[in-house]
Amino acid sequence: MKLYPIQAGNFKLDGGAMFGVVPKSLWTRTNPADSNNMIDIAARCLLIEDGNRLILIDTGMGNKQSEKFYGYYHLWGDDSLEKSLKKAGFSTDDVTDVFMTHLHFDHCGGSINYNKDRTKLEPAFKNAHFWSNKDHWKWATQPNRREVASFLKENILPMEESGHLKFTSIPQDDILKNSELGFDIFFADGHTDKQMIPMINYKGKTICFMADLLPTVGHLPLPFVMGYDTRPLLTLDEKEKFLNLAADNNYYLFLEHDAHNEIITVQHTEKGVRLKDTYTCNDIFN
Repeated sequence: MKLYPIQAGNFKLDGGAMFGVVPKSLWTRTNPADSNNMIDIAARCLLIEDGNRLILIDTGMGNKQSEKFYGYYHLWGDDSLEKSLKKAGFSTDDVTDVFMTHLHFDHCGGSINYNKDRTKLEPAFKNAHFWSNKDHWKWATQPNRREVASFLKENILPMEESGHLKFTSIPQDDILKNSELGFDIFFADGHTDKQMIPMINYKGKTICFMADLLPTVGHLPLPFVMGYDTRPLLTLDEKEKFLNLAADNNYYLFLEHDAHNEIITVQHTEKGVRLKDTYTCNDIFN
């Protein structure tokens, strides 16, 4: 097995929205804001090469939205999904599976593109299956008023229309063992219903793709919960459970949204679970 970080692009989000009720004087210690209160955010995806399968976890925002849409998110840097795949030695046609932690636009938008004359939406990965789960799919295609702006039909429905949509099983407890994709999955409902956190066994290490359960290092303290979460009190419990597991078992936490920290480990302290060590992807994957 080989792992590759895939940089799908960088953007900015309002720091207050990213930290909910936490005062700015606290969250700016780890996530400094610009003059518009915006903080740096990454869309760091993960590519798994395992035998004949090439599995991509999440796909970023994509490039099919309007200039006005992207103007809200202040894109920065030169990274893109296609360029990053090419740098790793692959193309979109090589990908066999696209696993989406959840269907918010910044996690799945790159899965669907327009055709060349922008008359039809089509899968960006023409040879891949798209993976979600039935409960989250229903949640995303029949969205509540809180999340309706995050679940964009043009990102989601073409996956089903392509005939390439597949669903994972849903576990009795929090963790799905021996999934069809070769890695375990932790299910979390605080951010959105049935978000999936892949847990990959790699060279004796457990690499956890944290998605929006832990967006950045700054979100390690339990009360530091995003304003975007639909069930913040549930997020508190889920973070506590997962971070205790991570500290007990020395999990390596791959941070999708932290623009400046790629992989971390955590440890128990008197204040709760806190940062232990920081690594680059090269440190762990090479």
